Amino acid sequence: MIKRKFQHTFTLLNVDRVNLDTRWNYLNVISPYNRIYYIDQGEGELSGSGEVTKLEPGFLYIIPSFTLCNMKCDNHLGQYFVQFFEDSSDGISLFAHHRTILRVEATALDLQLFNRLLEINPGRGINRSDNPKVYEKDVFYKEYQELNNLQSVAASMETQGILWLLTARFLSPNVLSEQDAQMIPVKLAETLDYIELNMHAELSVNFLASRINQHPDYFSRQFKAYTGTRPVNYINKKRVERAQYLMATTRMNYSEISIQTGFSNLSYFSKAFKKLTGMSPRDYKKQMYLVGFHH
Repeated sequence: MIKRKFQHTFTLLNVDRVNLDTRWNYLNVISPYNRIYYIDQGEGELSGSGEVTKLEPGFLYIIPSFTLCNMKCDNHLGQYFVQFFEDSSDGISLFAHHRTILRVEATALDLQLFNRLLEINPGRGINRSDNPKVYEKDVFYKEYQELNNLQSVAASMETQGILWLLTARFLSPNVLSEQDAQMIPVKLAETLDYIELNMHAELSVNFLASRINQHPDYFSRQFKAYTGTRPVNYINKKRVERAQYLMATTRMNYSEISIQTGFSNLSYFSKAFKKLTGMSPRDYKKQMYLVGFHH
């Protein structure tokens, strides 16, 4: 049990305490990393999938990776934030089935953890601008990788531990219970995990249905009933998400990424990528964090 629970490792991107104003107003943000906020002053809001979540003092919030959201502040917002990549030995995110904004009431320990994170990771804020349009295109990637490599073993382990503690606040059954109101059939849940683990392989409807001894038509209907989308659309979305993650965390070229994510050729990869993100892989790379690299 312990072994299974600790398959995940986190890589720190940014952490800071900031005062935000009306300029913090961004639409359709989707990032390949997790964000956690602790609010200590003022108010703001996050929205996505038709729901609005108020940002209020004394609360802790998480926006899991690849969770589409809008960010807004009408006046003033005092915010601690941490942004971090998540890796797991099985390739499945802790929030794979919970891509939604979550909030919990903060404790005194949460604030201490944020302050300790800042203390052992100095200079990890986003100092260039509140506006992602003016971020330097590629520098962030080299910076955070180099800073993580320079950390002492003790600081690295402590950073991991703090990110674990903060993330764990959102994984208790009572926080996720509302999201689990519609229990997904075991065979379908296992199929979703299989897709996450085998994106490089062939994932046809016929193959996925035969894996769990179901008729392709029945499988497709059930898949859409529980995920809201057809299998082929879901698979392409997951493949593009994986491609975005690889573009942010590796030096792979587009051909290598398309193979790694199971697209039959570069042209199909580019077409699917543009359909889902609104921009070509090249444009996305140029503006890597135009849609996400800000607090």
